[in-house]
Amino acid sequence: MQHHPLPEYPRPALRRDSYENLNGLWQYAITGSAGLPAKWDGDILVPYSPETKASGVGRTLQPGAWLHYHRSFVPPAGTGGRVLLHFGAVDYACAVQVNGHLVGGHRGGYWPFALDITDALNPAGHDRLWVAVQDPTGTGVQARGKQTLRPGGMFYPAQSGIWQTVWLERVPENYITELTVTPDYDARTVTVKAHTSLPGGAANLWAVVRAGGVTIAEDWGSDEADRDGAVTLHIPEEHFFPWSPDTPFLYDLTVGTTQGEEEQRDTVHSYFALRKWSCAPDAHGIMRFCLNGKPILLNGLLDQGYWPEGLYTPPSDGAVVRELQTIKELGFNLLRKHAKIEPQRWYYHCDKLGLIVWQDMVNGGGPYKLWFVTYLTNVFQPLLRRLPDARPLWSLLGREAEAGREEYARELEATVKALQRHPCVGCWVPFNEGWGQFDAAGAVEAVRRLDDTRLVDEASGWYDQGGGDVDSLHNYFYPLRVRPRSRVVALSEYGGIAWPMPGHEPPRRAYGYGTAKNRAELTARWKKLQLETVLPQLKKGLSALVYTQVSDVEDEVNGLFTYDRAAIKPDPAAVRAVNQALEAAFEKTVE
Repeated sequence: MQHHPLPEYPRPALRRDSYENLNGLWQYAITGSAGLPAKWDGDILVPYSPETKASGVGRTLQPGAWLHYHRSFVPPAGTGGRVLLHFGAVDYACAVQVNGHLVGGHRGGYWPFALDITDALNPAGHDRLWVAVQDPTGTGVQARGKQTLRPGGMFYPAQSGIWQTVWLERVPENYITELTVTPDYDARTVTVKAHTSLPGGAANLWAVVRAGGVTIAEDWGSDEADRDGAVTLHIPEEHFFPWSPDTPFLYDLTVGTTQGEEEQRDTVHSYFALRKWSCAPDAHGIMRFCLNGKPILLNGLLDQGYWPEGLYTPPSDGAVVRELQTIKELGFNLLRKHAKIEPQRWYYHCDKLGLIVWQDMVNGGGPYKLWFVTYLTNVFQPLLRRLPDARPLWSLLGREAEAGREEYARELEATVKALQRHPCVGCWVPFNEGWGQFDAAGAVEAVRRLDDTRLVDEASGWYDQGGGDVDSLHNYFYPLRVRPRSRVVALSEYGGIAWPMPGHEPPRRAYGYGTAKNRAELTARWKKLQLETVLPQLKKGLSALVYTQVSDVEDEVNGLFTYDRAAIKPDPAAVRAVNQALEAAFEKTVE
C-alpha cells in the first residue's frame, strides 16, 4: 500500500486549483478519554480506518473509546484569504483542533464537511492537527449500514474514524461554499446558484458552459442582497447532447465571482448533464421507467462497496474505475448503492461511464428485531409485504426513539444535498427491507421537496406503503410473478447464488441464497434465472432488475466478482450475451 494513497482531487463537481492532500501516515492512539493522549500508539495510514489491513493498525474501535489522530501540516501556498480543512467523511463524531485551538467538529459518518482553520494557524508555521473521534456503531441510532461489531452472514466488520480523503484549500475571503446546479432537459437550460461564505452574496456571478472544450454558453448575474446569486444559461440546440448509459455526455461548467480585488475573487469548476427521468405507459399501457422520454430497461447489480483491505475505502481510484468499467462492459447499466454512501469520485466515475445509480439512504436507528424484520417478513412476504410502518411497528423496526427519527431526517437531507449534483443518481431509496423504517410516505415527501427531478423507491423489498414511483420487489425464495401496476415494477433484489471460488474463499463460512459447485454450474444457474425466470416477466411489466451482487463481501460469496476483484466468477461472455438478450426482449416488449 502506498504511503500517499488516493491523491486525486476528491470533489470533482466543485474543484479549485488550490489543493493540498493530507492523506498519508498520521500518528494515532486509542484511549478511554477525550484528552490529548500522553503518547501515541503508532502510525496509521489515512484515509483507512484502524479496523482495516490497509491502515497498518488492525484494531476495532469500541463504543465509548476515543480514536485520536495527529499530524503536522503546511497550509497551501499563497497568502491572504481563508484556509479550509476538508474531510470526505469521518465515522461517526469528531472534534478537530489546530495548534491547540478547537476549530469545529462534525457528526455523521457518511457526509463531507469543511472547517475554516485560518485563525488557528501559526504565522511561523509548524501547524499541528488533532482529530478526536468516537463511533457507537450498533449502540447508537445513527446511520451505520451493514457495519457490526460481530460480523457474519450479511453483516460486515465495522469501520471507524477517517475513511475518506483529508485535504486543504486556500480560498478568498468571500468564497463559493456550494453550487446548486439545476439542468432543465425540456427547456434546454441550466441554472447555477452559488452559495457564498459572507453576507452580500456572489457579486457579479458568472458562469461558462463548455462542450468538448468549446464555449457554448456564458452569462453574468447581478449583485444580490443575500448570499445566493444565480444565472441561467441556454444550451444551443446544436450542442444539445442528452446523457444516457449509451451516451454519457457531460458539460463542463466554470463558475466565478468578480467581487472586489483580484485576491477576493473565486473560481470553481464543475460539470452537469441534461437528462430527464419519468414514468409513463409504453405502447401497451404498461408503466415503464423512461429516460429522456424513452422506456429503458434498468439492468443492474446490488453494490455494497466493501473492499478486503480497506473495507469502506478502495485501494485506489484506478481500482474503482476498473470495477465500474468492467460492470459496464458486462452489459449492466445500473448499480443500486446499498446501505452506503461512496466517496464523491465514485459517483463522478459513474457520471462519466454512464452507470445509473439507485441510492439507498443508509439505514440506522436502534437494534432491529431481525427475526421479524428480515426472516419472518421475508418468508411470509405475500401476507406481510404491505404492513403499515406506523407506530405499533417502530420498536420492531428500530425507530422507537424520537432521537433516531430526527436523526434520519437530518441524514436524508444530507444525503440528497451531497449527491444531487451527480447526474448518475436516478433514484432515491429511503428504506430497505424495513431496517429503521418509519413513515415512508413522509420520507418520500421530504425527498420530493429536496429534489423532484429523480425517481423515488419508497420501500425496497417490503413494508411498502404504496407511495413513490416504484413497486419494489425482493425475491429470493418464491416464484416470480409480476403484474402491471400503477407504479413501475422493479425486482430490486434477487439471485444471490453463492460460489466460493477456489483461491478466493471467504474468511469464515460461505453464505448466499443457494450454492453452486463450480464456475460452469454458477454460469448455468445464472443464465437460467435470467432467461427463464426474469425475461418472461418483462412483458408483464418488469422494468428494472438488481441482481445480488457485484462482489463477494466477507462471508457473503454471492458476487459476480471475487472480493478482491481479481476474477469474474461466471463466464463473462455468457453474462454479456444474456444481458444483450434481456435488452432485445425489452425493446420488443415496449414497442
